[in-house]
Amino acid sequence: MKSGKQSIDNNSSAEHVEQHLQELEKADYELLYYSQEQSFSADELARLINEERLNELMAQSDAFLSSLNGEIKDFDESTDN
Repeated sequence: MKSGKQSIDNNSSAEHVEQHLQELEKADYELLYYSQEQSFSADELARLINEERLNELMAQSDAFLSSLNGEIKDFDESTDN
């Protein structure tokens, strides 16, 4: 009888975990769905975005991509020999 009760408990636990995971998945989907529905005015975006920091990040990414492009060219040239 103990193994039957243990089996029921295991199924119950597995069912609870499955149900919880489904609820989390649904919550993630709802969050994604509703976040895409929100529109921001130009004033709101200007207030939220740190333009100076954004420009710094863009400059860093440009520098990184330029460096990466140079490394790729150097790699291509070294494999051609």
